[in-house]
Amino acid sequence: MTYLKSVASQMFKNVIAILRKKDLERHLNSQAVKRHNLTKMWFMKIIDEREKNLDDRAYRNIQELETYAENTQSALLYLTLEVLGVRDIHADHAASHIGKAQGIVTCLRATPYHSTRQKVFLPMDICMLHGVSQEDFIRGKQEKNMRDVIYDIASQAHIHLEHARSFSKKVPVKAYPAFFCTVALDDYLCNMRKVDFNIFHPSLQKKSTLLPLHLYIRSWKKTY
Repeated sequence: MTYLKSVASQMFKNVIAILRKKDLERHLNSQAVKRHNLTKMWFMKIIDEREKNLDDRAYRNIQELETYAENTQSALLYLTLEVLGVRDIHADHAASHIGKAQGIVTCLRATPYHSTRQKVFLPMDICMLHGVSQEDFIRGKQEKNMRDVIYDIASQAHIHLEHARSFSKKVPVKAYPAFFCTVALDDYLCNMRKVDFNIFHPSLQKKSTLLPLHLYIRSWKKTY
């Protein structure tokens, strides 16, 4: 059975590779890509990283999660900056940290959903540090050591956001629209604190009706 799964997985990856090449060539030759002179490397990083993630396994450590976020979320932000006509080292630096924060928060937000499907992708090193197993999340336990795991991971996202903002004065204002995703990230992390980092709290699965207002305020203040 394991052998058959391995063969099927490899066949699937081969098909994806063929389709990827044909589809990528078509998209990279599109008018939008040419008009904005978008960098092919960012497209390739996103696709390559997504392909690696087909194995559906937990991240071994927080660094591995950050690498995934950098090559997917941050890469998308780099492309967004190019569309906005921004090619600036400080904007790229901010995009790198915001993308990592977004990847970490996305991993946290998806945890309840994945747990119901017997899957856990949270960094294993942090789980082991607090004596938490994947089975604990699958069962939806809410002990303090599980909240400690979520706190450590969420703190890393917060650190990346603070880093991105530490040099905001050097980032061109023209780049700010690319970074307004921080509004949703801040909102989720704030709500997480309110429920003492209980990842399974029902309130974390509800939409925030104030997000549009917060987005407007950030845009008006020209901050991210």
